[in-house]
Amino acid sequence: MRLARLALTAALTAPLPGTPVQAQDAASIVRRAGVTFRSLTSLQADFVQIIQDTGLGDTLRSKGRLYQAGPSAFAMRFDDPPDEAIVIDGKYVWLYTPSSTPGQVIRMRMETDPVYGANLLAKLLDRPAERYRSTWIRADTLGGRPVQVVAIVPGSEDLNFSKAVLWLDTETALPQRIELTESASVRRILTLAHLRPNTAIDKSVFEFKVPKGIRVVDQ
Repeated sequence: MRLARLALTAALTAPLPGTPVQAQDAASIVRRAGVTFRSLTSLQADFVQIIQDTGLGDTLRSKGRLYQAGPSAFAMRFDDPPDEAIVIDGKYVWLYTPSSTPGQVIRMRMETDPVYGANLLAKLLDRPAERYRSTWIRADTLGGRPVQVVAIVPGSEDLNFSKAVLWLDTETALPQRIELTESASVRRILTLAHLRPNTAIDKSVFEFKVPKGIRVVDQ
């Protein structure tokens, strides 16, 4: 009789046939990604970024390399458009986009929780299970690797996006693709490749040297 009750309990609590276990616990997938992110000493990756603005009918495409080291060092160094950069050096955020705002670089005090400013990875992956409502979407494959696709929605209005969809590597829990809904008309898509966790990064990557003749605009 005891064995029969155990068998019945197992049957009632087991996933339905054809229903992935992950679909029942998106929070655990997101939590694992957050724990993995916080345990990293560094992360490097190649990126392709697409910003779609349906209101203006524009699509902007860029590519380069992304770097993260600890909670306060982050950089996106662009190859296309060339020489552009977003750099967080632990004190300031530097936004250098000569293709759209030539002759100047914007310098801002580094923002911290819960906004995170320009540090996209920290914004999404620092304690995400605590800060977002998560929903499992599907299992998928991206770049030849299995991923879990989950959506997260902020519980606060302090963040400049209303929803993010994350393609999280099933093995490493690192993001392979990020889609951000930043407004009703603007969507940002960031695809990462050749991820290199916990490798040495030269300190100069997180230092912005103002080019000669460029004006610093403080905000």
